Amino acid sequence: VQLVESGGGLVQPGGSLRLSCAASGFTSDYYSIAWFRQTPGKEREGISCISNSDESTYHRDSVKGRFTISRDNAKNTVYLQMNSLKPEDTAVYYCAADYISSAQAMCVMYPYYWGQGTQVTVSS
Repeated sequence: VQLVESGGGLVQPGGSLRLSCAASGFTSDYYSIAWFRQTPGKEREGISCISNSDESTYHRDSVKGRFTISRDNAKNTVYLQMNSLKPEDTAVYYCAADYISSAQAMCVMYPYYWGQGTQVTVSS
């Protein structure tokens, strides 16, 4: 099982980025997928998650209305569309996978499989 994130970078406040999480070793719809982020000195937090059972999604309040998680099963890839980015969104973003059917639980628990992370910096 391998997860590879891409799409991070430097963006100005108010801008957009789309992160990708490419899965291999399993089909992306077999596991629930989570996007976590981490800043120095803080714990990793789950921000957007999608369920493997019913495609339901969960977004943390801090990103609700700005971030959208989606899945393209044909490409075995999960995306995180991030709009209206703020400086406080600056973090290393990780995708993670586990067999947890609840999207909200996926964002709270610590998934088993992790990618290597991609840096997102929001700054003018």
